[in-house]
Amino acid sequence: MDGVTNSAVLVLNENYEPLNVCTARRAVVLVDRGKAEVLEHSEGRAIYTPSRLILLPSVIRLVYLVRRPRPQRKLTRRELFLRDRHTCQYCGRETKELTIDHVIPRHRGGKHVWENLVSACKPCNHRKAARTPEEARMRLLKKPEAPRTSGYYVVYQYIQVRDEWRKFIPEWELAQLLA
Repeated sequence: MDGVTNSAVLVLNENYEPLNVCTARRAVVLVDRGKAEVLEHSEGRAIYTPSRLILLPSVIRLVYLVRRPRPQRKLTRRELFLRDRHTCQYCGRETKELTIDHVIPRHRGGKHVWENLVSACKPCNHRKAARTPEEARMRLLKKPEAPRTSGYYVVYQYIQVRDEWRKFIPEWELAQLLA
């Protein structure tokens, strides 16, 4: 029973924008209290109570608008390599064996932020060492910047296996083409 109530449910804002992913248990509570409405049910999943049968939702929509800033991508190794498309930003070689390079070295005041980090292959990172690209006479292929996020970012890890969610995320196909 616990696995059933912990299944993922897509939560849409009043304007149908993806807002969050919650558990089925939380979704049932939101619907029962009148704070959300069910748009899609999970196939064959239900909770049996002594007095009624509750079909578990797969997608719910809040009945009020929640204003919040767009989610920001976390600065992780994986996200950095995805931003740079697994390509060394100095020589352009596409490889899975990348390192993280600080454009302005940390010991010179460079920060650990999106705008100062790039993916680099081991030979390029070794060649650049603790210098700036100008000092090492190396050129960046593109200026590092924080990746843009869209509403689908919250749900992208689930969308591959939850086909019924795709119609609620129109940017999904566009995001796949740009990735």
